[in-house]
Amino acid sequence: MQEEPNKEQGNEEEDFPYRTEFKKKSIRSYVIRGGRMTEGQRKAFDTYWGPFGLSLYDGAIEPKEIFGREAPVVLEIGFGMGDSLLEMTEAETDKDFIGIEVHPPGVGRLINNAGKAEVKNLRVYMADAIDVLNDCIPDASLDRFQLYFPDPWHKKKHNKRRIVQPEFVKLLCSKLKPGGLMHMATDWENYAEQMLEVLEAEEQLENTAGKGNYAPRPEFRPQTKFERRGERLGHGVWDLLYKRK
Repeated sequence: MQEEPNKEQGNEEEDFPYRTEFKKKSIRSYVIRGGRMTEGQRKAFDTYWGPFGLSLYDGAIEPKEIFGREAPVVLEIGFGMGDSLLEMTEAETDKDFIGIEVHPPGVGRLINNAGKAEVKNLRVYMADAIDVLNDCIPDASLDRFQLYFPDPWHKKKHNKRRIVQPEFVKLLCSKLKPGGLMHMATDWENYAEQMLEVLEAEEQLENTAGKGNYAPRPEFRPQTKFERRGERLGHGVWDLLYKRK
């Protein structure tokens, strides 16, 4: 019997009916932050959640059915405020994008902007990514996976909370098509080293930049304003790009 997901309040106001969906687990890679939402973000859920929103409760999806066409599928975990994901959906209209984020303000901003832009190739989960991967994403259905600047949990005692672990990568491999791309990026060197170690150890993956190497930023990943600012200050960014064998 499938464990029923929980819904967690992601907004301070009790009358906000949209909740982050997740199953109970001992260690999570995120904390639901109770942040204030703008009026526009709140209204976006009423206006645009219908066409863009997907629910963990509904179980396995068929991308061809939810997008109404046969196209390459890109999945991104943790899209933040959604600006770069929206930019990709508009730049790569030949692909269909599924975004997963736990924080309601970011989801509200993304679907608001996507709705105004009349984007057709985007769907969104406000849910735990591991649960979505396990329950909703069919095996061998993804052409590209993206994880950009995940929470680094920089204190050593919290490293176990980092989402990039061997079990997570193995799960992702099962969802990628043969030849599909797995792309990660971080601005924390220590986390980049851990990502590299975990990805190199996964036998189902091949490093597109050569064994043990980081990759140049691919053209499809937009630079964020924070990334550009970091570069001016001399901060590093590490991209890792692997192919499913």
